[in-house]
Amino acid sequence: MSEKSPKLRAALDGVPTYKPGKPAAAAPGGATTYKLSSNENPYPPLPGVLKEVVRAAGALNRYPDLACTGLMAELSDRFGVPIEHLATGTGSVGIAQQLVQSTAGPADEVIFAWRSFEAYPIVTQIAGATPVPVPLTADEGHDLDAMLAAVTERTRLIFVCNPNNPTGTVVRRAELERFLDQVPSDILIVLDEAYREFIRDEDVPDGIDLYRDRPNVCVLRTFSKAYGLAGLRVGFAVGHDPVAAALRKTAVPFGVTQVAQEAAIASLRSEEALSERVAALVEERTRVYEALVAQGWTVPESHGNFVWLRLGDRALDSAAACERGGVVVRPFQGDGVRITIGETEANDLFLKAAEAFRKEI
Repeated sequence: MSEKSPKLRAALDGVPTYKPGKPAAAAPGGATTYKLSSNENPYPPLPGVLKEVVRAAGALNRYPDLACTGLMAELSDRFGVPIEHLATGTGSVGIAQQLVQSTAGPADEVIFAWRSFEAYPIVTQIAGATPVPVPLTADEGHDLDAMLAAVTERTRLIFVCNPNNPTGTVVRRAELERFLDQVPSDILIVLDEAYREFIRDEDVPDGIDLYRDRPNVCVLRTFSKAYGLAGLRVGFAVGHDPVAAALRKTAVPFGVTQVAQEAAIASLRSEEALSERVAALVEERTRVYEALVAQGWTVPESHGNFVWLRLGDRALDSAAACERGGVVVRPFQGDGVRITIGETEANDLFLKAAEAFRKEI
């Protein structure tokens, strides 16, 4: 009898695999190699977090609180939204996948800028829906007019990554509100604000303010970046009742561990230390940006915890040069290189490598 492979969904054919940032390998001679490829926070967990993690770890034999009761209450109070408008998940990317599952399937379309967060086309294709990438503008930002023109009767969801990963650009209030008001009200608009805490431009709106009187707007946030909990996988969404309810239905049961829940609560209660660390990273971001400009690079002003270099087909060459110089960065071949703002020493090594590479091209 001939053996046959199990039949898998055709929608998975051609789905790209998510590529994590390359880890830092040991350098010759024992020199430190820094990882600047995953937009991680270089600081340890905020004060009080490790204590709560250790306490929660003592009950690892028990399932976590399915409803994330304590975290939901803390988020409701912190952001002034009803608990019924909240949902938690395994990082904002996990919630993004749930949102696509809740809105789109075969014959449906999901619109997003490109290049943007690389998970968007993946979660779209996994759901069997069609990704509709809309090229960025010449200055690396969202082309909202083109995104609006791409809307059809098949459109079910639109991602707006603000700040945009990996370019760091932002959509400001007037243009974003104009866009939101023109999109049909039966299309869900997801404002992905994973890097919200690093914004210093007062003209960039807080998505939670925009969601309040717009039932088709949902906001994504994460504890992975500014809060430094990337290893625990916890994020949350703010949306109106039907959207939040759909997220709870599509969530993997017990996906957010009790350790992650307690760490997130403790992080929310350490606001002063968070502000100090974010301010330090923003200061470093400014230093790196100004140094790159002084070297002669064209760099979009970044509002995240990273910077972007448009290098096209030289992206892999640049990443290799950086690795030889002691830092691992994130190349997107054909587009550019994203560099996380890390420790001062790591940033200095990157700037040295960037200066040397520029002399080669």
